[in-house]
Amino acid sequence: MITDKEGMKAIEAASGIPVQDLMEMAGSALAERIARQIPAGSAILILCGRGNNGGDGYVICRKLAKQYKCRVYPIDGKPASPAAKHAWRRLPRGSVIKEDEELQKMLKEADLIVDAVYGFGFHGCLPAHVKELFSLINRSRKTVWSIDINSGCECDNGLCDTDALRSELTLAIDCFKPFHLLRKEHGMFQKAEIVSLGLPHPSASRFHQMNEELFFSSFPKKAENTYKGTYGKTLLIGGCYGMAGAVGLNLLGARTVGAPYILTAVPEEIYPTTAGYFMTPVFHPFGEWTWHQVIEPLLSQSSAIAFGSGAAYMTHKEDILDLILQESRVPVVLDASALRLLSHNMYILRFAKAPVILTPHIGEFSAITGLPVSVIRDQKIRTASDFAKDYHVTVVLKGSNTIVAFPDGGLYINQTGNPALAQAGAGDLLTGMMAGILTMTRDVDTAVCMAVWLHGALADLGIQEHSVQGFDLAEYPRLMDSLFRKHGF
Repeated sequence: MITDKEGMKAIEAASGIPVQDLMEMAGSALAERIARQIPAGSAILILCGRGNNGGDGYVICRKLAKQYKCRVYPIDGKPASPAAKHAWRRLPRGSVIKEDEELQKMLKEADLIVDAVYGFGFHGCLPAHVKELFSLINRSRKTVWSIDINSGCECDNGLCDTDALRSELTLAIDCFKPFHLLRKEHGMFQKAEIVSLGLPHPSASRFHQMNEELFFSSFPKKAENTYKGTYGKTLLIGGCYGMAGAVGLNLLGARTVGAPYILTAVPEEIYPTTAGYFMTPVFHPFGEWTWHQVIEPLLSQSSAIAFGSGAAYMTHKEDILDLILQESRVPVVLDASALRLLSHNMYILRFAKAPVILTPHIGEFSAITGLPVSVIRDQKIRTASDFAKDYHVTVVLKGSNTIVAFPDGGLYINQTGNPALAQAGAGDLLTGMMAGILTMTRDVDTAVCMAVWLHGALADLGIQEHSVQGFDLAEYPRLMDSLFRKHGF
């Protein structure tokens, strides 16, 4: 399960277990996890804070004291919380480091350093004396395991102090938090895993999840009596002179997911190029005077619509966006040029009568919201979520860990993908895939998560055969076909 700081507090409160007992449970489970991997007799240094995270560290020390050379260092002094004080009083005699020289000696001898300083309540900057110690440890390349959240990092957004403590392994207590899912963004740990306390979790969470099993359980399998129009039609509108490739990548994306009936409206000047490359879509070329009569009827025929890829110089693009938002009754994916149009007139989103999905990268989102890139980078979840709720749209904020924010407050933090997607056209490909899946999977939230997950998962599959540097997006249909065959589609 995934939850944030408030959600974890609610889980702990709902369990009815006293804090002191929860601390004992957590410390015991963490000690058991350490003992499974670290050889007996090893020297273990546990850095403890004044709160409950430090209390977990004291319990760990007590549980490991007989098998390990285990010492604790109260980095900010004696514990402050009642439960942590209780754990402190039960420490074995001689386990507390009190002198700086003793600490320096233990730092050199330690086979493992356990970070139990700050938990999910940390916010702001590290104190100077803590920064100095953490910087020393980070430079030492010692093996560090962090408890729950790496000290110096924030639970709900992954924002980290420059000297936050880096770890080889981070042990999430009972649930993953947003911090753990944003590893590619902050790079604070190599691996994270859950140490379960067996607490009862609520049946629903605002955090959506997606993986291969969930993807194919939601993807419609063709029945024997399926025909080309069974799942509806996908409408792609985009491209312009000099940018025919963008709408071509939309088409490639829709074909990757097996969209069975694709309508494509493109400017007349690029029709020969796109139609010469793709044979199965039904093309609807339009010109300066025919755009309305060509596009308007298509809106009522379609089950999902994508607009904006490669439309930088498209004639009447502003009017086309207005028409789509006012007339469409099916999900609309807006990308690239459509997003740039929104940055000049956000009010037009109020006219939408159907679900709208925006797919900006951080620069485009900055232009739409007016927020500096630095602010968005530090607060991706909050800024995307606030915008989604304010304008009642779904925001797909693309990045190393793409964040999807839904208008009802739901969130999805994607775990798939790699630097092979850091190339022109990858976003256009995603737009086509998303439109195709939205055509066939009518639950909008699920379909968006499926598309974002699959976009990255195919890239992960691709670099098993190809280099990151030379990965060709044209491989997507072949890679997807191997997944379809694997799952019997």
